Amino acid sequence: MIQSNQLLFFFSALGAFNGFLLSLYFAINAKNKKFTNYFLSLLLLVLSIRIVKSVFFYFNPHLSNIFIQIGLSACVLIGPFLFLYLKSVMENEKPNWKIHVIPYLTAITIIGFFYPYVEHHEVWSRWIVNAIYFQWFIYIALSLKYLWPVILKLKKKESLQKLDFWFLSIYLGVAFIWLAYNFALYTSYIIGALSFTFILYLIVLLLIFRKSSDSTFFHEKKKYQNKEIDKKMLDEIGQKLSILIEKEAFLNSNFTLEEAANELKITKHLLSQYVNEILGKSFSNLIKEYRIEKAKQLLETEKNYTIESLGYDCGFNSKSSFFTAFKKITGLTPAEYQKSSLK
Repeated sequence: MIQSNQLLFFFSALGAFNGFLLSLYFAINAKNKKFTNYFLSLLLLVLSIRIVKSVFFYFNPHLSNIFIQIGLSACVLIGPFLFLYLKSVMENEKPNWKIHVIPYLTAITIIGFFYPYVEHHEVWSRWIVNAIYFQWFIYIALSLKYLWPVILKLKKKESLQKLDFWFLSIYLGVAFIWLAYNFALYTSYIIGALSFTFILYLIVLLLIFRKSSDSTFFHEKKKYQNKEIDKKMLDEIGQKLSILIEKEAFLNSNFTLEEAANELKITKHLLSQYVNEILGKSFSNLIKEYRIEKAKQLLETEKNYTIESLGYDCGFNSKSSFFTAFKKITGLTPAEYQKSSLK
């Protein structure tokens, strides 16, 4: 192996190894951000497994076919974990991870059992790998929704917060690696260099943000400690929030804490503190309650609505999230509530 190849191998393998360490770091520190860090940890883990396979396969073509199969199979979870991480962070609630992980994990396990890579190279290269990369792309596209607030900031030339940079880096890093796998002529060379750069960049970002004295990066402070809102501000926030609710801004499915704070011309932290301390609930639960109240009104007065379309019109992103929230808040399904209201 010539010297340049040795250097390439070293830095490529180092990038993947650092990815494993970073994955372990976030898994250990998951308690600081509840479930969100678990998704980030698993994203980095499956990404590192795939990168290790590419790097070592290039330098050792006789690599065990089982290892190759594991490396390729790991790709089926990269997209879902990227989506789950961004969704859990932006919506500040635990998503239903099972529907995004278990079906794919089951499917790739069954396919691997009946069509092992060692006996079906052509099937894997022609169909299975292409299907995995297509699924990965779909989740990259779906994840873009949760970066939209950051994109709007860039369009408006607003300053980005530390976490905005972090989320953008995660998303773009995964997207560029997908592009390299799909369009690069010398995949192993590019992925090795790109993965090393990506992981190193994340580590540098993490170190910078963690050392920042005013940063709450990946840590939850004791909520609102020593920061009481004066009565005048309480009244002002209450009045502005009432106006916002009357305008039914919550019917927008993308209505977030940040958007509400911008409308009220206060900080996100101040609005979150008000909702938590004065109203006694989280912002996401508050919005859900208003959406369910709107849904109840429509169920009582409108007969031409389908229950599914009603959920979307009330601001929910899916039928399942609408049904779950409605049942949790009212104790009834939408259909049951509609029947009871007509009696």
